[in-house]
Amino acid sequence: VSTQLSEVVGVIERHLEPTLLAVHLYGSAVDGGLKPHSDIDLLVTVTVRLDETTRRALINDLLETSASPGESEILRAVEVTIVVHDDIIPWRYPAKRELQFGEWQRNDILAGIFEPATIDIDLAILLTKAREHSVALVGPAAEELFDPVPEQDLFEALNETLTLWNSPPDWAGDERNVVLTWLGLALLWLVTQLPYPVLLGLGRVLGTVMRHTASG
Repeated sequence: VSTQLSEVVGVIERHLEPTLLAVHLYGSAVDGGLKPHSDIDLLVTVTVRLDETTRRALINDLLETSASPGESEILRAVEVTIVVHDDIIPWRYPAKRELQFGEWQRNDILAGIFEPATIDIDLAILLTKAREHSVALVGPAAEELFDPVPEQDLFEALNETLTLWNSPPDWAGDERNVVLTWLGLALLWLVTQLPYPVLLGLGRVLGTVMRHTASG
């Protein structure tokens, strides 16, 4: 993992170094330990927006450092989220994401389709996770760089997440990630005192997913 992580950070620095403020490793790598199919999760903060040439070159190079879970004995799946400092500091909800790279985009990337910057409610959850458990590979610690996300914004983001999983077609083929997301949010509840009704709703989603998977 350390070799792959160094390669990924090297790609990020090569393309973004003039504007790079921070790179934070978060997720299972620093909170609970990497499992066989765990992603390497990185949060990158820059000072300015990416031009299209940089966006495409960076994503294409990241593609070479990542592999879908179970497809490589050497590489793990890599997920990179990039934010512009002034888009999230001071904090506002919902916040804007400059770029996200992940294995689910591989076919689109190979077809020349690149996701643009977009509003992302999940940044409230991601930044909370990074402030609670992360390692700064470049720049200051996350709790020093990022404002705390207000509880109301976090709860709203979690409720929005629930609306994405209403029926089997919403999670078909993605059951593993739904389960992992629920477990991660349950742990987040222990830290933030997430309202019990929200956690209960997440539990209902998990139970439905598990029953559907077992029967199908």
